[in-house]
Amino acid sequence: MTTTHAGPDGPPEEALAEAVKPEAGIVTCDACPVLCRIRPDKTGACDRYGNTAGRLTRMDPLTVIARRPELVRAAGADWTGNPLEARDIFVSAIGAGTTYPDYKPAPYIVSAEIDGIDMITVVTEGIFSYCGLKVKIDTDRHLGPETATVRANGEAIGHVTTAEYGSQMLSLGGVHHLTGGSKKEGVTTCDTILALANGLPAELTIDGGASVVIQSAAAPIVDGTPEHRMRVGCGSATIGIFAGQWLGHADEVIVVDDHITGVLSEHQAGRFLAMRPAGIRVRGRRSTPGRYFQVANPGQGWGGTDIQDPLAIIERIDRKTAWPGLRLLMVSTTGEHAAWFILDETLKPQPAPMPPAIIAAIERIAENCEPALCSVLFMAGAGGSLRAGVTENPVRLTTSVQRRLTKVTSGGAPTYVWPGGGITYMTDVATMPANSFGAVPTPALVAPIEFTLPATDYARLGGYTNRIRPLTDILAETNPRAVLLPPGTIFPVP
Repeated sequence: MTTTHAGPDGPPEEALAEAVKPEAGIVTCDACPVLCRIRPDKTGACDRYGNTAGRLTRMDPLTVIARRPELVRAAGADWTGNPLEARDIFVSAIGAGTTYPDYKPAPYIVSAEIDGIDMITVVTEGIFSYCGLKVKIDTDRHLGPETATVRANGEAIGHVTTAEYGSQMLSLGGVHHLTGGSKKEGVTTCDTILALANGLPAELTIDGGASVVIQSAAAPIVDGTPEHRMRVGCGSATIGIFAGQWLGHADEVIVVDDHITGVLSEHQAGRFLAMRPAGIRVRGRRSTPGRYFQVANPGQGWGGTDIQDPLAIIERIDRKTAWPGLRLLMVSTTGEHAAWFILDETLKPQPAPMPPAIIAAIERIAENCEPALCSVLFMAGAGGSLRAGVTENPVRLTTSVQRRLTKVTSGGAPTYVWPGGGITYMTDVATMPANSFGAVPTPALVAPIEFTLPATDYARLGGYTNRIRPLTDILAETNPRAVLLPPGTIFPVP
């Protein structure tokens, strides 16, 4: 290759043309900022785009969502153009391609008539640096202190956030981990959240806490032990739910819980049932009668505490109130831990065989515990590049989404759009088709996003009306892959 030195006004046109002249058969992928130069019959760094006969090609097929199983066959590889109801087929962005660089209109702008209304769906795969996962882990086990760093393969990829009722919460990914740290941190973050978004398991460690294996719609594994039950409620709530079923079978019930430990005879429920005070005082800070905070440290023992012997939380037994023969049940909020004691002549609790009525009561607690699961929600901000692929005036799309005139879906699955500025949305990855997500080496995640609105509204947005294509043409020309949404996911077309 020859070059000519630039003059005061820049390089001569001949030299510039020579400098950018493509090598034979190589295509440059402009689907992300990496700008891979792809040789014939090869793919780029992300494996999503390849060089097919000298043309840049999205290697995965366009995916449409079908309402019924029989339509999967009708719209699949052997689809020959037989008529389909527009309300039964939805063109998703999976396999569609992206709008990068910003000036490109979305890869597919689809028109279909539904109930006499011309509808438009704008389809694109978004490249998201501003994205991450919110993970809800149903467990009472202590995973780690709030704000503790979450790591994958030793690299920081997120943190522990505020716990919710019966669940521990993690925030993973985000632009600071993807692009604000070392290259290894960014790559590890991208690889981990991509795996989780696509429904695969990932093993994480938490500073000052546990090792946990998480996977969407699967039970968490904490320090090698699978979780089975989500607690029925805190200790106080458990008292309130089951007090009537313990009446007459136990003289005192203590429900051990890291957050609020309940003591039946003191609790409002016990007073309402006119239970005799038992005189057993537990450790911790009393909140209201029968409700105690901080009875032990967080851990992986009884009720999410660090105790293995439930009697360790008893501070004292009042000799003026308690009596020999008092029947004491200690139980956790899931029923996985339970012990039965009888007070002896010195008012010391002694282990005793558990009566059938108490066994039945513990089984009732277990019956009311939902299965422990991990929920993985993808969260991203749909910024300028995405919006510019929909309309030449992006703020109009934002306003339309905020006013709920434009519906946002991800791979055909419903989303929650946060209030306030921008288009910040969340979606449960378990409601999306398998392998909906990809990645690019920048690093960033690639996620499907679709915008659906009436054709008249799309024109008012300043949309690319000259790029609209009928659904039937797209089905005939692209030979799409057709899939069903996971059971229970609301179909994107009413």
